[in-house]
Amino acid sequence: MDTYSFLRELADSWALLILTLIFLGVIGWAFRPGSRALHDDAATVPFRDEPAPKGPEDGATK
Repeated sequence: MDTYSFLRELADSWALLILTLIFLGVIGWAFRPGSRALHDDAATVPFRDEPAPKGPEDGATK
């Protein structure tokens, strides 16, 4: 068996399995219990430096 055939067979079988396991691991890490607070905090990062919107209780008019 030449080197090309060996590497091709390896890529066709084992690399697919390894990449599938890595993908499932990343998905599992993102949806792990207790990570909701982290994701909620990360979602509000762009809005941290903006002032709060003025509502009717602040005396804003249309």
